Amino acid sequence: MGKGYIILGEITDYLTGETVTETHDEQARQRIARYLVEEKGYKKTEIASRIPLTVEVDGQSGNTRIDFMIRIHDTAYAIIMYGPGSLVSRQKPALAAALLIEPYRIPLAVVTNGIDAHVMETQKGKVTGKGFAAIPDRETAVKEIQAMEKSPVSKDRREKARRILYVMDILTAKECDGSCELC
Repeated sequence: MGKGYIILGEITDYLTGETVTETHDEQARQRIARYLVEEKGYKKTEIASRIPLTVEVDGQSGNTRIDFMIRIHDTAYAIIMYGPGSLVSRQKPALAAALLIEPYRIPLAVVTNGIDAHVMETQKGKVTGKGFAAIPDRETAVKEIQAMEKSPVSKDRREKARRILYVMDILTAKECDGSCELC
């Protein structure tokens, strides 16, 4: 955990039951997980959390994390990336991650600051809804997965996505000293 986080103690992770460090950011992540289960109908077992993603560009590598991935019937349907502050600046990294975490394009990427959310379809990168209510419920997700094609992401598109994610997420985090407002 980087500098600048106020440790509030420990909290039980809603999805896993594990004890994790409690921070304001972690409280927001727990509210998001609870919302996905209790309001949107996803099963806890369909939501993976804290998924590491290593990205390599020009011999340099770095790590980022996808906060949540919704996976139903062995198909990744959506990723959710949390970060305080502006949602617009988080859109491109989330779209890039949706092209890299699986061999196929995950159809939805959501960015949230814990207060608001932008839901994006990943084919064209368009915001299709704003607010947590815009996140599709489980019933909608199941229907969309049934119609979904798991087409592989082209090598060129994956390379562009790697570069976007590396510059906009990983380098930004590396350069932040913990006192800047980007972290």
